[in-house]
Amino acid sequence: GAFQKKGHSARVLSPEEAERLAKDQVLVSEFKQLKLEKEAQKNWDLFYKRNSTNFFKDRHWTTREFQELQACREFADQKLTILEAGCGVGNCLFPLLEEDLNIFAYACDFSPRAVEYVKKNALYSAERCKVFQCDLTKDDLLDNIPADSVDVVTLIFVLSAIHPDKMNLVLKNIFKVLKPGKCVLFRDYGLYDHAMLRFKSGSKLGENFYVRQDGTRSYFFTEEFLSQLFKAEGYEQVVNEYVQRETVNRKEDLRVPRVFLQGKFQKP
Repeated sequence: GAFQKKGHSARVLSPEEAERLAKDQVLVSEFKQLKLEKEAQKNWDLFYKRNSTNFFKDRHWTTREFQELQACREFADQKLTILEAGCGVGNCLFPLLEEDLNIFAYACDFSPRAVEYVKKNALYSAERCKVFQCDLTKDDLLDNIPADSVDVVTLIFVLSAIHPDKMNLVLKNIFKVLKPGKCVLFRDYGLYDHAMLRFKSGSKLGENFYVRQDGTRSYFFTEEFLSQLFKAEGYEQVVNEYVQRETVNRKEDLRVPRVFLQGKFQKP
C-alpha cells in the first residue's frame, strides 16, 4: 500500500496545494514567537505528559534504513558507541539496544519527562546506556560525553523541532563528541510533506516553519538548506536526499504524500 523513492528533486505540488500555500503568508506575531521559544521545553514536556510513551511507534526500521550502523564496523562484533540526540521516550533507542548487543548508547532529550520515561523502561540498563536531559542548543555535551568518543550520532526527527536560527548550535555541539571520520545519521521532515500541507492558516512562523496546536514547532527541510547547515559547521556531506513515500489509509481511502530528508554527514 505504499511506494518509496529517493532522489534529489523536491516533491511537486498540485495546483490546489500550491495555491493554498501561496495564500498562507501571515506570520504568527513576534510576541507569540518569542513566547513559543521561551516555552519550548514546557510544551514538549506537556506533550510527553499527555501522550506518555504511546505517541510514537517503536522505530524498528532504524537499522534497516541506516545500514551504516553495520557498515561503520571494522569487524563483526566491534563495540560501537552511539549518541541518540533527542531520544524522546526511547522508541529508537530500545529497539536498537535489543537488536545490537555490541552498542553502548548515550541518549539525551530536551524534555525532563521524556528522560524519566526512558529511565523507567524495563529495558533500561546503566551498563548499556547513559541518558540525560540536555538542551542541545546550549548545554555542552562534553559535560556527559568525552570529546571525540562517539562512532555514530543519530539525529532523527529532532532538528525540525528547533528554531532554524539555532540549528547550527546543535551541529556544533555534536561535532565535539564525534570521532574524526565518523558520521551523523539524519532523518527529518522534508519540504511539502503531508504534515506541512495540513497546517491551518495562522500557524506559520517563517519560511517552512510552523507551530502545532500544542505549541510544539516543526521545520520542513530542503536539501539545499540542510547541506549548507552541516557544511558551515565543518561536516562533509556523504548522502543528502529526499525520501518520498505515498502511504495509503485504506479506512479513509486516502493517499498521503510523505516527504523526508535523509542524510549522512561526516566529521573530517
